[in-house]
Amino acid sequence: MNEKIKIWGLGIGPGDPDLITLKALKILQAVDVVAYPAPTDGDSLVRSIAAPHMSGDQEEIVISTPMVVERHPAQDVYDKAAVKIGAAVEAGKSIAILCEGDPFFYGSFMYLFARLSENYLVQVVPGVTSLAACSAELALPLAARNDVVSVIPGPLEEEALERQLMATNTAAIIKVGRHLGKIKRVLEKIGATSEAHYIERATMKNQQITPLSALDGDSAPYFSMIIVRRSGEILSQ
Repeated sequence: MNEKIKIWGLGIGPGDPDLITLKALKILQAVDVVAYPAPTDGDSLVRSIAAPHMSGDQEEIVISTPMVVERHPAQDVYDKAAVKIGAAVEAGKSIAILCEGDPFFYGSFMYLFARLSENYLVQVVPGVTSLAACSAELALPLAARNDVVSVIPGPLEEEALERQLMATNTAAIIKVGRHLGKIKRVLEKIGATSEAHYIERATMKNQQITPLSALDGDSAPYFSMIIVRRSGEILSQ
């Protein structure tokens, strides 16, 4: 572990504790302090993923984060968390900030990084992304040769969602949640329902893979993804 670095953003992986990288594991077990986000009214998922690897005698900083759409409450949380982490660094302690998946792939860690990197050396340790995990669990290759892969946020308006889907070979639709009904409508409109593969909680014990046509209702769990492979290179060649 580099003694000059006192703060690490650790990608812990998508859910299976065994999908942590060796580098992240070594740092996690060596640091003085472990910081992680947690909802204000529940347990921290990322801590539960990392728990089998933690030493058990480390100081912990809980970044209590309200699960809201508005940006301002969360920004206040990041401001306060950065102060706490900075104080630990000034006291000579090393800190690992836990991140589900990869820290810079739609991760909230990037907001802490922006604050902390102004005054401290911060190293980011990449992790297995939800995109890679979903592709593997679905046994669905994402791309070959010159195929284009797009990551499309579910909250997009219908027209924007349709436009993005039509412009790519493979689409990974993330942040499905309460947008499932809209996404299903768009996929049906462009004739891609049969090419859409739905998975929730990839690599976790309660993982579910369901045909999109069999999904009831208009909402899905937060940890869900739809991968649509519409065209592109023939993989058998």
